[in-house]
Parts: sequence; structure tokens; C-alpha cells
Amino acid sequence: MGVRPGHGQAVPGRSGSRLKKGDLLRRISADPRVLGGKPVVRGTRISVEFVVELLASGASEAEILADYPHLKPADIRACLEYAARSIRNEVFVELETAG
Repeated sequence: MGVRPGHGQAVPGRSGSRLKKGDLLRRISADPRVLGGKPVVRGTRISVEFVVELLASGASEAEILADYPHLKPADIRACLEYAARSIRNEVFVELETAG
């Protein structure tokens, strides 16, 4: 039995793996000192917005991973999950304090 979209804690990935809310929080961060506080893939300056735009423009996951080898497939899924939750107003990413 699957989880209804928007009602569960896990989201199916292309490979059948699931991305739980905790995994999303570990992969996406927002820091006012990095890209003006935009959500980014943790430890990078690659924004969620940029990854989603790449996918929307037709770039495949394989192409993105080849161009940005420090990204993992789960980072791309986390960006998509972040975007989906953002649209549903369900984003829970703790902001890091500037210091």
C-alpha cells in the first residue's frame, strides 16, 4: 500500500527509494550568508531553484550529476521534494544563523 501524495512522510523516488522528511532536512539548508538565504543543497552553493530549473529545461538527472559530480541522486530528489512541499506550504528547513 502506497502513501497518498501530500499525506505521508515519505516520497517515492525513481529507484523506488523513499525520501523521508529527515532526509530532506539533512540535504537542504538555508543560510542568510549563502545566496541570500535561498535553500541550497547542503554544503554547496547550488540552489534548489537552480536544480529544479535544470530539470524543467530538460536536463536529465544523469546530465546534472555529470556536470555537478559532488551532487548525489538523493540531492536532486531532495530539491524536487523541497519544491513540492514549498508549493504545499509544508517546508520545514531550519535557517542557520548568520554569525
